[in-house]
Amino acid sequence: MTSSAQVIRPPNTLRLKVGGGGIDAGAIAKAEAALQAMSAQFGQWLQDEITKLEAAQAAIRTEGYNTATAEALYFRAHDLKGLGGTYQYPLVTRLAGSLCKMLDDPAKRTQAPLVVLDAHIDAIRAVVRDKIQTDDHPVGRMLAETLEARVREYLG
Repeated sequence: MTSSAQVIRPPNTLRLKVGGGGIDAGAIAKAEAALQAMSAQFGQWLQDEITKLEAAQAAIRTEGYNTATAEALYFRAHDLKGLGGTYQYPLVTRLAGSLCKMLDDPAKRTQAPLVVLDAHIDAIRAVVRDKIQTDDHPVGRMLAETLEARVREYLG
């Protein structure tokens, strides 16, 4: 029995859509230079994000741990998760990611143990204060691993 098959190869129009060819090395160099020029502000921007995280923590203490305050904390942690690496603190990204993991499910968000939430916030504050940028640092690694273990236990 003979099988006839036809192979259809659609044209690759992606190259045309993104400018015809290779990556513009000049544009990449300009972007890297702009990022380097802004890097002097990273410390302040990171501190501003931590201040927002602390405000969310304070709201939980004053208003109670409810859907609105838990959600505000989650969004602050989520912002830090995305910005930590950009601001040259991948450890902050890891710690904030652990906090987000614990708060990911909106239905269970208010059940997360406050002591573990506070520990994450304290750890983020401490690593920035002490300039522990990565988990290559033994204290940074220990903090991250301990908090991640607590989150795993909670999510169990």
